[in-house]
Amino acid sequence: MAYAAIRIRGHAGVRHDIEDTMRMLRLTRANHCVVLPETDEIKGMLMKAKDYITWGEISEETLARMIKFRGRLVGDKPIDDEVVKEGTAFGSIMAFARGISKGEAKYSEMKDVKPLFRLSPPKKGYEGNKRAYNAGGALGYRGEAINDLISRMI
Repeated sequence: MAYAAIRIRGHAGVRHDIEDTMRMLRLTRANHCVVLPETDEIKGMLMKAKDYITWGEISEETLARMIKFRGRLVGDKPIDDEVVKEGTAFGSIMAFARGISKGEAKYSEMKDVKPLFRLSPPKKGYEGNKRAYNAGGALGYRGEAINDLISRMI
């Protein structure tokens, strides 16, 4: 299983240790998204930055759409099936997304890929960027609902 983490809030008023954690996660700007493996270390980093980001388990279909429409190579070139064939052991974007979600591959291991996705702000906005998801806001762990948020941001 793979996590998708999205930075919701900006830089103002962020403690230095939390900012360092988000920099290690490659979440340097608002609306940036990264795909991360499910490990104890990653879970700890996500919990530390929970007041500024949201995360959840990403589905294979959503990940494939995000790679196709928002994935970029160095030089701001789009990613298609031919690029995935050349840069990985997978034959298509869908097979690559399936490998990432099963833990067989990492998105950042593909040759010349930018390791993050620059998404647009979500259509109809965030639910509230100062409250947790379970309290009616947009921050923190949201589980499978991350797929709905990503589809509004693609």
